[in-house]
Amino acid sequence: MVGLIDLVERLTTPHPLDRYLELVRPTLTLRQLRAEVTHVRRSAVGSVTLTLRPTRQWTGHLAGQYVQIGVVIDGVRHTRCYSPVNTQTRRDRHIELTIKAHPHGLVSNYLHENAIPGMVVDLAPAAGVFHLPEQRPDRIVLITGGSGITPALSMLRTLATEGYQGKVLFLHYNRSPEWVPHRTELQALALQHTNFRVEMLYPELGQDPNFSYDELERLAPWFAAAQTYLCGPPGLMKAVRTVFEAEQLSDRLHLEEFTLAVAPADPATAEGAVTFSGSGITADNTGASLLEQAESAGLTPEYGCRMGICFTCTAVKRSGCTRNLRTGEVDADLDQPIQLCINAPVGDVDIAI
Repeated sequence: MVGLIDLVERLTTPHPLDRYLELVRPTLTLRQLRAEVTHVRRSAVGSVTLTLRPTRQWTGHLAGQYVQIGVVIDGVRHTRCYSPVNTQTRRDRHIELTIKAHPHGLVSNYLHENAIPGMVVDLAPAAGVFHLPEQRPDRIVLITGGSGITPALSMLRTLATEGYQGKVLFLHYNRSPEWVPHRTELQALALQHTNFRVEMLYPELGQDPNFSYDELERLAPWFAAAQTYLCGPPGLMKAVRTVFEAEQLSDRLHLEEFTLAVAPADPATAEGAVTFSGSGITADNTGASLLEQAESAGLTPEYGCRMGICFTCTAVKRSGCTRNLRTGEVDADLDQPIQLCINAPVGDVDIAI
């Protein structure tokens, strides 16, 4: 069967067979994974929840992982990463995504305003190392803020479905109750499962979450023996990391970052030039990420999350040094793939795009 498909695709060159099948029905594919939106719900302020029916290639996800979805906006295909919020054992194989409309989020705003049942999106297999281990820990702490709630929702729902008997603290920070997606369900889970504690805190508008050791000790005195999963804005991430480092518990803290917190680029300190040898373009180094500099040079490299999560924007560095914008580490290895969105050039650099 595979050989026959390969033969047909050679006959349909230059386009893959799926390109022709989608003219018959967008979800009729042999190789490419897609999904159809079956339900749209806007129950929380600033977010939309989509239920997707994926094509047969979908193999499921682990609670906490993310998927990439692709949509066409004004003729251009854009991909972004979102974490399913449904249990990993959902029997109908449907995927539920809760997407927060960020102020400058092209795809999130488009879906928030325009998603309707029947819309078809591209889909990639689930990925990511931020997920519950196969052997569930006896104690689990889930700490989230804003849109970082989504992977933890999948974790909590999965634990509830499995009849998990250990202790769980679900701690979420948001601006007000109306902004918390699935808030009613979270409260119901806490009532149904006496071993689940759900706490929602609402810092003053514009203020970072007031997370502290004392707060965590009050809510979960057993937290030092737990595995903790953290996802949220930079202020919350930093505060939690500080506590766990001080308590020498960093090995029990698992992180997923949905935002890239780096200092703004200073063109005055940038040196050298960036060569995009695959396109024959050279431009002065501005100090920004390689992805941003490629776009400024008129190139359109493929990317997904822009935060170093999805590895979509990976390209080979032919020469030069780069600095990881997350860790500050400098890398001088040649002919190695690097992520354009989280690396900036240090002096002259050649990237094969």
